[in-house]
Amino acid sequence: MTSYSILKTPLDEIILVANETELTGLYFTGQSHAPVMRSDWLLNPRQAILRQARDQVEEYLEGDRRTFSLPLRFDGTDFQERVWREIAVIPYGETITYSELAQRAGAPDAVRAAGAATGRNRIGIIIPCHRVVGKDGTLTGYAGGLPRKRHLLELEQGIKSLI
Repeated sequence: MTSYSILKTPLDEIILVANETELTGLYFTGQSHAPVMRSDWLLNPRQAILRQARDQVEEYLEGDRRTFSLPLRFDGTDFQERVWREIAVIPYGETITYSELAQRAGAPDAVRAAGAATGRNRIGIIIPCHRVVGKDGTLTGYAGGLPRKRHLLELEQGIKSLI
């Protein structure tokens, strides 16, 4: 059974999605590639994984958490999952380029594919795709929108942001 809850944050509402044992999604309201909520999904903010995710995301957004410890479920192609696993190990407060991400995922010539996989990340913030930037360090390509990407990066740098 798929359960979901809605977390209100300064960045907008976040939809958390989980099966019985794993977090399967974290999406900003209205972000690109977010799934349409299905009629068989259960609004259940008390579900254990959703409560843990809510608490950890709130702590992160308050600047009190740097890593997450949640069971996650990836659902993508082998390449997408390799990309997402590489994104997951980018340290807090650091960024890498899409080129570097493609290399780390074992496909140095697949920069655009790595970018596309990044955009399809279903577990934003926790799989910190906001830490992937353009070749020259510019902020590009964030399904949640560039203002949110900027805010998350500034949060990790200790910069107060007004969003």
